[in-house]
Amino acid sequence: MFCYVTYYVTSYVIRLTTIISMKHGKKYRATLEKLDRTKIYPLEEAMKFVQENKIAKFDESVEVHIRTSIDPKKTDQQIRGTVVLPAGTGKTKKIAVITSTAQKDAKEAEAHLVAGEELIEKIKSGKIEFDVLVATPEMMPKLAQVAKILGPKGLMPNPKTETVTPKVKEAVEALKKGKAAFKTDNSGNIHQAIGKVSFETEKLIENFKALIEAVEKAKPVTVKGKLIKGISICSTMGAGVRVSL
Repeated sequence: MFCYVTYYVTSYVIRLTTIISMKHGKKYRATLEKLDRTKIYPLEEAMKFVQENKIAKFDESVEVHIRTSIDPKKTDQQIRGTVVLPAGTGKTKKIAVITSTAQKDAKEAEAHLVAGEELIEKIKSGKIEFDVLVATPEMMPKLAQVAKILGPKGLMPNPKTETVTPKVKEAVEALKKGKAAFKTDNSGNIHQAIGKVSFETEKLIENFKALIEAVEKAKPVTVKGKLIKGISICSTMGAGVRVSL
């Protein structure tokens, strides 16, 4: 939550986050006391702060929250793309491939699940055993049957995220290496995990820069001026730190 409010006027942020922090635990409040909420931190300093002030016992993700200048009401300004994070995401994704033409390639790439139309029946029954679904083009009309199930979960294959492709082997291998999809939400913001707090700082910075470069490249032609208006980073359970552009 803190990551979102840090985009606003500094004086307002301080008042609002003080109220928000009262709803959090002791560790979170202690982290806020260390954080200068009037400051926009250099990237390396911000990243180290996030890593050194993790709250949970588990290996938290490091999240990047980007405020863009798009008008979220205009469909031609929506941003959607992919990025290969050089250091990976730190999470093993279960990749399923639905195809009638490239099952051999999918198996060679060691996808977690390779199937044909029978997978659609499993999805209808509520049995979803994957984090990413890759489809070859001929399967898309058939997947329309479960679009209302997959869509809200963010699992519907899409050409813009390169999860609809005849090049199944390349797609699966890229996803395993750390390929991630990003898009703007209803407020025109982008939220993306770029690794774990246990990563080396340099690796997280490398992933961060790759994400920012990919977002800039995905800038709609109808958006004038700067695309990125503000960036915050945080751990899954931690406080947000504003990052210098």
